[in-house]
Amino acid sequence: MSRLARATIHLDALRHNMAMARAAAPDGRTMAVLKANAYGHGLLPVAHALSDLTDAFAVSCLEEALPLREAGLEQRIVLLEGFFDADEIGVFAARRLDAVIHQPWQIEALAAAAPSQPIDCWLKVDTGMGRLGFSPDETDAAVERLRALPAVGELRWMTHLARADEPDASATATQVETLEQALATDAVSDDQTSIANSAGTLHWPMARAGWIRPGIMLYGASPFADAAIHDRLQPAMTLEARLVSVKTLPAGHGVGYGARFVCPEAMPVGVVSMGYGDGYPRHAPDGTPVVVNGRRTALIGKVSMDMLAVDLRPVPDARVGDPVVLWGADPLATEVAGYCGTISYELFCRLTPRVQRVYRQGDG
Repeated sequence: MSRLARATIHLDALRHNMAMARAAAPDGRTMAVLKANAYGHGLLPVAHALSDLTDAFAVSCLEEALPLREAGLEQRIVLLEGFFDADEIGVFAARRLDAVIHQPWQIEALAAAAPSQPIDCWLKVDTGMGRLGFSPDETDAAVERLRALPAVGELRWMTHLARADEPDASATATQVETLEQALATDAVSDDQTSIANSAGTLHWPMARAGWIRPGIMLYGASPFADAAIHDRLQPAMTLEARLVSVKTLPAGHGVGYGARFVCPEAMPVGVVSMGYGDGYPRHAPDGTPVVVNGRRTALIGKVSMDMLAVDLRPVPDARVGDPVVLWGADPLATEVAGYCGTISYELFCRLTPRVQRVYRQGDG
């Protein structure tokens, strides 16, 4: 029996979730977000699975963009932070990559460049995120400058929603209105803009015009704290391990480093082939849900590098080699993340290379 630490990626679930995004914005265009190795799911397998359902891919840097081109994918590829150095401009031109422009120095770098062909650009407007982008009152000047540059091809606009995952917050409507006002003098059409992230796509119709940018929803996790808001999403990853030890400990016996958990009675304890060396959160508390042999139970004791312990009282017939699901359809990654004080995005992205990725289509 070899050690099992496996993430099974369900390609049909990815496609189902993309179909949900497209249905939410049937008149728009889609930009599938694949940054951070497709949120830990695997850049190229995910890209190929979605290639006939999306108009563009969004990544964060050349190291993520170039493998897509080298794999023969022809969709528009948008680098959400643009180029990090003027030396990258030639690569953007040669590989037909779109640059998000969010800083004045990037405009000046384009002015000084002579790329082999013009680069399509997206001007990022900071409508309230407080991160990247030009302020609304800087937008007109930036647009005028970019339109005058031979190095710039088509020009589009983008912003990022800061609180779209709060269904009752008014901030999202304010951000959309701010962008509309900033672009009013340029008579920008909807198909030239991109506003909606996953939360915007799922919950904010006013943000769906133009290009939607589904990210976390593609991987089957809700962007909302209440995962039930969109329970039709299908988890695209099942993180699995197995029991490598089963034994009964007496009442008062500690489990794991520091004996954070102490057995309240004589009880069966299982050790699972998964730890923080695989990317499972070390700070996961006692009570974090896991499923052993199809039955829910809980993590106990501190997570080790290669192992974690589980309470087997709800699974008295458990044996060495039995399957353990850390997240998937049950428990949801969103639920596990809630116990750990984080978000599903981080759980997915932190999985290490020693977790085997297996890709399945249908029931295979």
